[in-house]
Amino acid sequence: MSAAPLSAEEIREVNTRYHDTAARSYDAKWGIDFGAEGRRQVTGKLAKALGRAPLGPFGRSLEIGAGTGYFTLNLLRAGVVSEAVATDISPGMLRTLRGNAERLGLPVDTRVADAEALPFPDQSFDVVFGHAVLHHLPDLGRAFGEFHRVLRPGGTLVFAGEPSRLGDRIASVPKRAATAAAPAWRALVRARPARRPGGHGDADAALERHVDVHAFAPGDLARHARSAGFEGVRVRGEELLANWFGWANRTLEASAEPGEVPWLWIQYAYRGYLLLQDVDRRLLEPRLPPALFYNLMVAARRP
Repeated sequence: MSAAPLSAEEIREVNTRYHDTAARSYDAKWGIDFGAEGRRQVTGKLAKALGRAPLGPFGRSLEIGAGTGYFTLNLLRAGVVSEAVATDISPGMLRTLRGNAERLGLPVDTRVADAEALPFPDQSFDVVFGHAVLHHLPDLGRAFGEFHRVLRPGGTLVFAGEPSRLGDRIASVPKRAATAAAPAWRALVRARPARRPGGHGDADAALERHVDVHAFAPGDLARHARSAGFEGVRVRGEELLANWFGWANRTLEASAEPGEVPWLWIQYAYRGYLLLQDVDRRLLEPRLPPALFYNLMVAARRP
């Protein structure tokens, strides 16, 4: 007998605990970069979602689910935004973000906030954005309504890194293949099996299956944006080959003890991912339907 689905309040509470637990090791786990490559990745995603470059500059920005600052801090460093407010439901994530900002010498206003009830006056921001956050929100209708409320007329909405329903199913193929190949791979690279499979702490692993609430068809994101009153809605897909390659490698690496994956393998996986990202961007993303890709992005404007 399956457990009853969590309520919206329970989903928010689980997301807070999960991301508080994950905050300390989050940047290392996901390879978060605040150097030149990080700026290239973040500004490239924003330009792709908006369909234009150069970007901005935007005045006052609001990030939803800012995590450790991947988008906000890189956009500040690139000069794309002038004044940044970063929100997250997780105090732990924002503590890590503040530490990153201090190390980089960047001024950021951080607020613990629920995306469905933002603590800001109407028409406070020139751009509202987020990365890999919408799929954690229980009530997307309320959230998009809040994004619309706090944007100034003519303001820009951009969200990237949202899981595609079909793309996620396609991505399960390389994950399963890598799981089957993991024992032979560990023998090849001389790494011991992970004592904690998946590389998570106990609390992290117990909560992880509850934090992802949605996977999207492209029309889902467009519908939420239009229903909230946005215009010029644009939905794109991102990463196909790079995603297959990345998930296969991450599955292999997560099966081994941390610190025992060879440096040469790490370099191969990193450089191969960047190469296939470029193939996706140049050849596949302009030609294939967005639903096929692992990630979706949505952009719109407030009239």
